[in-house]
Amino acid sequence: MSANKQTVRRYIDGFNTSDHAQILACLTDDIEWTVFGHFHITGKQAYDANIEGPDPVGVPPKVVITRMVEEDDVVMAEMTLEALQKDGSVMRAAMGEVFVMRDGLICERRAYVVPLESS
Repeated sequence: MSANKQTVRRYIDGFNTSDHAQILACLTDDIEWTVFGHFHITGKQAYDANIEGPDPVGVPPKVVITRMVEEDDVVMAEMTLEALQKDGSVMRAAMGEVFVMRDGLICERRAYVVPLESS
């Protein structure tokens, strides 16, 4: 596995344990994070403040990488998400994410999140 893919995997592992230090260690200081249709933030301080989302429940999400592809300094990941909500329900989503890398760190993250209906 390439160094860039290893960084993305380490980053996602940090999300699964809410390990802010591990997540932030994978990012450049000028990180940009866009979740299309929801928000855009810039910088590690803003990133750190948004790791748990706008309404944290104290339980880390479960993010599973199902596929990663890489070209030059871009890693694309297909993932699934399960996140506990305040009302006790579980939000499930399919995600496609673009990780732009610089010197082995993530300098931009663009997330496409599609909620899945419960069956």
